Formats: sequence, C-alpha cells, structure tokens
Amino acid sequence: MPKIIARWSVFIFALISTNIYAQNTVGEQVLFNTSISDDATPAVLARILRADKEPISEIKFEKGTYHFYPDKAYERFTRISNHDDVMAKTALPLLGFKELIIDGQGSTFIYHGRMIPFLIEGSQNITVQNVTIDWAMPFHSEGTIVANDEKNNTFDVQFSDEYPYEIRNEQLIFLKEYYEHDLGQSILYDPKRQAIAFDTESYTSITTVRNSKVQHNFDKIKYKYKVDPRSKVEKVRGKENNLKVEEIKPGTVRIYNHKKKLPPVGMIMVCKGDQSLNRLAPAFRITGTDGFNANNVTVHHAGGMGLIAENSSDLILDGFHVKPSHGRMVSTSADATHFVGCRGKVVLKNCTFNNQLDDATNVHGTYQEVIDILGDNSIGVRMGHAQQQGFAIGKKNDTIGLVDLQKSFFGYDHLTLKSITPINGRYQIITFNENIPPTLKTGDLIENLEGYPDLVVQNCNISRNRARGLLISNPKNTLIENNFFSTEMEAILVPVESSHWFESGNAANLTIRNNTFQDNQHSGFDRGVIRFVTDDDNDNIAFKNIRIIDNEFNQFDNMILEISNVDGLLFEGNTITNSGTFPMLHPDNPAIKVKASKNIVFKKNRYKGKAKNILETDDTMSKLKFR
Repeated sequence: MPKIIARWSVFIFALISTNIYAQNTVGEQVLFNTSISDDATPAVLARILRADKEPISEIKFEKGTYHFYPDKAYERFTRISNHDDVMAKTALPLLGFKELIIDGQGSTFIYHGRMIPFLIEGSQNITVQNVTIDWAMPFHSEGTIVANDEKNNTFDVQFSDEYPYEIRNEQLIFLKEYYEHDLGQSILYDPKRQAIAFDTESYTSITTVRNSKVQHNFDKIKYKYKVDPRSKVEKVRGKENNLKVEEIKPGTVRIYNHKKKLPPVGMIMVCKGDQSLNRLAPAFRITGTDGFNANNVTVHHAGGMGLIAENSSDLILDGFHVKPSHGRMVSTSADATHFVGCRGKVVLKNCTFNNQLDDATNVHGTYQEVIDILGDNSIGVRMGHAQQQGFAIGKKNDTIGLVDLQKSFFGYDHLTLKSITPINGRYQIITFNENIPPTLKTGDLIENLEGYPDLVVQNCNISRNRARGLLISNPKNTLIENNFFSTEMEAILVPVESSHWFESGNAANLTIRNNTFQDNQHSGFDRGVIRFVTDDDNDNIAFKNIRIIDNEFNQFDNMILEISNVDGLLFEGNTITNSGTFPMLHPDNPAIKVKASKNIVFKKNRYKGKAKNILETDDTMSKLKFR
C-alpha cells in the first residue's frame, strides 16, 4: 500500500481501543469495541494510518452505535464526479488498500457534519458489510405546510426542533453541525404516502430568485474562452433573492412572493439548499478501485449520493438499502447510487432505493470537448460540467472514441490513450499513442469506449423518490429484471445527455423484463414511464437492440413508452392497465410515442388503459401497429 503520512501526536494513539491479533501473513484482523463510540474517528483513523507498516485484512466493530466527528478526521482535497469539489474529511481513507473487509456486525455509524464515511481510492477487492450509515443532523430540511393565503400569496411552514433555523436578511437559513443551507432546491412530499406529492411540479420548486432589477455594463464583460453558465460564479449573475421570510411564531415561518401555486396544507416541504452547494458528503466515494462489494449495507442519509463510483470495476451491491430514518421523508439528498466510467460488471441486486432526492442509479461515461489540437498526437479538452472537474477519462491504452454529434451519436474514429496531463479542473492535455486523424476538429467530443460495464439490476424496490429510477447510458449489456418502480419522473430513462451533464453512452443490448411499474411520472411531467431521448434534436440512431418484455404497467396516466432514435426494439408480452390512483394529468396522450426510429416490433401485449389512441408515430413509421 502507498505510505500514508500520519500527523498525529502520541496521545491520539493512546485512544485506540482495539483487540488486534494476527489473522494470516497478509494482514491483521482489527476489532474496535464500543468504548470508542462517543467519537470513533481518532481511533479508527490512527489504525488506518499505520496500515502501511502493519497491514490489515479485516476490520470488525463490536455491535453498537458509533459516532464520527470531523474535528480529528483525515482531510484531503477531493474532486468527486457529479458532486461539489470538497475538502473531504473521513475516518476511513482507504487509499491503496488491498483485500480488506470492513464488517460492522450490525453496527450503526452516525456522522456529524461534512464527512465522507468511506473514501476508497486506488484500491482492490474491498468489502463493506453489515453496517448502517446515518447522520445526526441531515443535510436537508423538512417542514409541514400549515397555512396558505391566496389573497396575500403567502404560505406558512412549521419546522420541528430537528431543523434549527435563523432568518438572515429576510432569508431562511437552516443551521446544522458544521454546515448550513438556504431554501434552494425544494419539493413536496405527501406524508400519508411517504412519497413525492402528486403533481408537485405545480407547486415547487419554491421560487427563490428572480431577475435582477439593476445591471450596469454587464455586457462589457467578454470571455475569450467558453464559460459554464451554471458555474457558481455565472449562475448568480442577473439574479436576486425573490422570497421574503418572516417568523410568525417560534418554529413557524411565513414565505412571501412564491410564483407557482401555493403548496397545499399538510404537505411536507423538503429543501436542500443551492444546487451548486448541496452535494458534498456522499456515504461512499469509490474511484480507481478494482473490486468492491457492499453486503447488507443501509444508508439512511448522506449529503449527496449514497454511493458514487468512478473509473472502477467489478462493483457488486447485494442488499444495499437507501431509505430514511427517524420519520424523515428523505434518505440521501442526491442519487442513491451512481457509476461513472466504470467497467467490468456492476450488479445491484436485492436493493432498496427509497425517498432519495434524485435517481436510484445512473450509469454513464463522460464526454469531454476538444478545445485545442496541440500537435500530431495531442489535444486539449474541457470538462463541460462544473461537477466533472478533474475527471480522468480513462487509463493508459484505453480506446477513446471521437464523436461529432451533429453527424452521428457513434464515434467516427478512435485512438488509444497514452497519457493525461491535468492542467486545472476544467482543462487537460490528452496524448494518444497514434497521430490524430485530419477529421478531428475543435468542438468534437471524446469518450472512453471501454469505460462501461455489464450492468444487472435485479429484485430491487425503487420508489418514493424524486426524479428517475434508472438512467442507463450503457452500450455494453444491461439486464433490468424483477424490480418494482414507482418514481416521481421516468422509471427508466435512456438518454444521450450531451449538453448539460455531458454524460456519454449510447444504450444498446438492453433488456427490461418482468418488472412492475406502478404510477410513475406522478409529479406532473408530460413524459413516458420508459423514455429514450437525446439532447441533440436530430433523427440519427442512438440506441440499439432493446427488449422490453413481460412487464406490468399499472399507470394512472396514459403515457407508457417514448421511443426516439432507436434501431431495434421489441415490446412483447407486456400488460398495461390504468390504476385509477390519481386523476389523469395528460388525458390526450397516447400510450406509446415513436419517432425517428426503425425496426420496432409490438406483439402479444395486453392493453387495458384509457388512451383513445394507443400508438402515435411519425411519418416514417405510419404502418407500425400495436399488437
């Protein structure tokens, strides 16, 4: 293992409360007992920092509840894909570890403030099992709508003692341990269903900003290079606070100036602060790691994703449960799981992904834009999204595709990677083993053709959350079977996201079978339960070899399936019924829309819904029939 230099004084080592005995010649088995439970950070970290000289094969915890504080935690600057860049603090910096098992033996780890429970980098064959992760104070806040006033356009929210706040310059600020956030992103939960409220898009997000009334000479600012309008600096320009907040009585505040419908009384308003500041403490951060297993792990909360994995391989989650605790509506404040540039196999089985504030999982690569052609075999590339800064597109000798999305969603040529020279978070120099072709031009994109896994999602419950169930941008092989979906937006979204998140990958060889889809898209969006879509508005084929078979769709609204830019889709043996759970939001929709596609087949399906027109197609597929 790489040597980790510890700057700890002798008294910290005296705090270690372990029984250590030799397990084998590879490493020791370490047992922590509950005498360290008030703050386990110093003892656990001290042993980890000695592992270069005293290797560890297994870490066990006597069953109990262990608290972890950041004050004495290991700290390093960390760029995390789809998160904010942070000074990460952790008690478990697993940097360059091999063949390590961490067994909580049924313990609960409670974190305080901005910490990353498991920071795993450059490691091999790591297993985490039998542990529950939670935070003493969540990174989001929840309050009950107790009144609304249409005449004065106000609504009142009551917050329990779990959510301390102050009003600062007429703005509501939630106070946490080592952290605070404003209203920022918000959504409604229905406490009866303990799920995202029906038609929440009519009421949220709460309108926190408006266009600035005064701007002078802003047009004089000119940039030589491309600027991200969603960056922390640029996104606030031209905006000012819209809301005014006042306290009616202790624990109850009144909010003025909201521009959507006033939230209904009895709903739970959930808010997690500004979008560019609220993803900073995932429960698991895994990068550059080959072999990771999570068995019987529960994540009740995290200030970001439950698990984010980058440039890693062979990740198996069996019984990985993301669900809220303590009567909270929300579990993680972003995705339950997320995989970027991963390869080998990714398996999610027997998992629960409930009540998170984003998707259950997202599997994709990363597009990087060619900014400079620097020589015969070198280019300069730019990271498109602020939360992709520092991302390495691959490793030596990986196959890199060259893409011009105006012409095709598939690469027109490929090269092999020789080296990456990071210049700053946004800009890198990429050198190839071969000379670049004359067809390459600035504005083209590159993607790693090897940075995708064989994906399996089996026997999972995906429900009650904000946003989607699964986002699949995976050209390898994907099997989604025997799962239950009930999500606020699409149950399964198959995209090419090339303009905002710059997430690469054209799905192919995708099988969706024996799943149950129950009342998805219930927040108000006019979209299908399963949806194929590209950011680029053209008729080029993006997705191939799709099989959707033997599923049950029990949907309150009409739209089941949106097919776009697909070559080869079989929809067979599916049953579609109308649940009647909610009133229909888009009664004029068909059940299925097809455009810019070919080789689409429907057969042996049963339709018992309420759409007047089951199938709607563009002119190229006017003879297509639903069967």
